[in-house]
Amino acid sequence: MKITGIQSIVVNAQMRNWVFVKVLTDQDGLYGWGEATLNWKTRAVTGAVEDLAPLLIGRDPRDIAQACRIMQKHSYYRLGIIGMTAISGIEHALWDIAGKALGVPVWRLLGGRVRDKVRLYTHLGLGDMSAVYETFDAGRLTERAQAVLEAGYDALKVVFIPYAGANASPAALRHVERLGRALRDAVGEDTEVMVDFHGRPATVSASLGFIRALEPLAPMFCEEPIQPGDTEGLVQIVAASPSPIATGERLVGVREFAELLQRRATHILQPDLNHCGGLLEAQKIAAFAEVAQVGIAPHNPNGPLAGIAALHYAVATPNFLIQEAMPGSVPWYHDVVRQPVQRDGGFWPVPELPGFGVEVDEREAAKHPFQQEVLHTQNAMLEDGTVVDW
Repeated sequence: MKITGIQSIVVNAQMRNWVFVKVLTDQDGLYGWGEATLNWKTRAVTGAVEDLAPLLIGRDPRDIAQACRIMQKHSYYRLGIIGMTAISGIEHALWDIAGKALGVPVWRLLGGRVRDKVRLYTHLGLGDMSAVYETFDAGRLTERAQAVLEAGYDALKVVFIPYAGANASPAALRHVERLGRALRDAVGEDTEVMVDFHGRPATVSASLGFIRALEPLAPMFCEEPIQPGDTEGLVQIVAASPSPIATGERLVGVREFAELLQRRATHILQPDLNHCGGLLEAQKIAAFAEVAQVGIAPHNPNGPLAGIAALHYAVATPNFLIQEAMPGSVPWYHDVVRQPVQRDGGFWPVPELPGFGVEVDEREAAKHPFQQEVLHTQNAMLEDGTVVDW
């Protein structure tokens, strides 16, 4: 069996352009689907896929580890988020081919089932962009949270830490505390709530101020309390935080996760399977995390193929905790794929179809061609005009 072509299909979903990757083989009707979505880097990622393709044409798609080594090592320059996202999408498609060729779901090839269902959480507005990133009012917050519970979920994430920069003002801290108390009162004690800081606090002290303000909410975890790369800062936060700390969505490859785990600088890791290098790399990350007694809660605000890859990974990963999904990010989310997995309340069932078990409807996908994504990051600015982290 040989790879004969690698193609990208771009599907605009407002906040992101989903990048679907299709790997073709010389076996009639046998091909694989993956996803390589990276917001605001669509053209760079599709270009990277095109650059990597010649390294794999003519090779056996079932030699997945070898393919990943070739793409990383024969690229010469160390690959960052763009290159590793392209590799991840191609690698997903190779797993899809391998599963289809053997007539088994991908999770079988990852070591087999370690759980009978996969726990999920979603965002306010069930993934609608404006609700996710623009809910700073207690009334709207609780209303949208109730809607998530009514849809059957028992866990949700909120993004209501303000653009703070280096300072968490008393007014900002009081507001976050009020939002946390209102949210806990609205959803009850049995609902898990995660708070995404988005790396907005620019200092350890500002981050800890917001974390302590959230104590009445008792979050499942506080995500990215500072910008990635500051391991020493995370060590300080973990030591002082009353809540579990999660991070990792912007890291790629097991090496970038290694220092965090060696220093015990987080409680929960959040590799994004679209960016970290693929499922094999994510398995290495999970194994390292298990040694460090750290759980895995993969990041995934991306499209339906990313969700399916994450589902298969979760089925086979012992220290998996919970999976992020945003199936409501656009109304036609499930139209672009056939045989989508049906959610059962706050869980996904274990899929049984060969490969990933889904097929892209290329005709439907073509109805949503590339457009410039919404540049929501431009909102990350203080009142005085200072540009800060989104």
